[in-house]
Amino acid sequence: MKLRLPLTLAALTALLSPAAHAQQTKELRLGVFPNVTHAAGLVGVQRGLIQKELGGTRLTVKEFANGSQINEAFAAGAIDAAYVGPGPAMNAFMRGVPIQIYAGAANAGAVLVGRKDSGIRTVRGLAGKKVAVPTRGSTQDISLRHLLHQNGLKASDEGGNVSIVPIDPANMPAAFASKQVDAALVQEPWGAVMESQGAKLIANEKAIWEGGNYTTTVLVVNTKFAAQNPDAVKALLRGHLNAIKFIGGSNAGAQKAIAEQIYAFTGKRPNTAELFKALSRTRVTWDINLKTLAEYAQLNKEAGFARDVPDLGKLVDLSLVRSLAK
Repeated sequence: MKLRLPLTLAALTALLSPAAHAQQTKELRLGVFPNVTHAAGLVGVQRGLIQKELGGTRLTVKEFANGSQINEAFAAGAIDAAYVGPGPAMNAFMRGVPIQIYAGAANAGAVLVGRKDSGIRTVRGLAGKKVAVPTRGSTQDISLRHLLHQNGLKASDEGGNVSIVPIDPANMPAAFASKQVDAALVQEPWGAVMESQGAKLIANEKAIWEGGNYTTTVLVVNTKFAAQNPDAVKALLRGHLNAIKFIGGSNAGAQKAIAEQIYAFTGKRPNTAELFKALSRTRVTWDINLKTLAEYAQLNKEAGFARDVPDLGKLVDLSLVRSLAK
């Protein structure tokens, strides 16, 4: 007993230490959208790549339609991590929501399409029209306003004559069919889906901004969760990287996994041609173009969604994903 007691006390001390307690999370709650710009998340979930890395920590996946919903969930403590656009991530960060960007997820992957009978063929043709975006303040909303300004137009809430209408991406094809809106700036695969239904491509992913070299989706983690569960965050990032590697190595496999997960979320299944086109317009990557992220932050401010720009040195930390990607 004298020999075993110190070992027992040592084990008890280890169990009660903050470091040990930090590793005992039993669940990671992850938010994902049913969009190709979230392909890493969709594939990581559908193929079990994230869960495999998490081991005994249960992965609970929650589907969201837009960044506003994600921000509400983070603020309410309902999720621990999420794939989301940089715009909503910046706005939440500047409102004091405890989040940090740990990795990129996709570049480009959004297009501007017009209803086939709308007569719209150029951005200037949006004058006097209704244009759908996923939500107010979304990456696509900011991108649209930037395009409008470049073409001498403004949104109606800026004193112009282009009405911006928030509609969940998966519902945009139905909104086109019922003529609720005339055009949409939307993430893939929904742009490709609407094209297959007759919509006209007005601006492809390269024409939206910076020749397509701009970050569309990032992987964000609650900072409190990260501090308490560093191993879970590393596991999430490993699963994220494995999903990106899988997508790069198997377009057909990626299409199948994305289609299955989008169907699980929405009951709608994009076909092979739509997904092939959608993936060709999207660059799935863990890296972030910080230059365009800074430019986006300025556009976000100019659009009136924020009073200032965030300190990207505090918001973005790619050190861990870079070390894991080696």
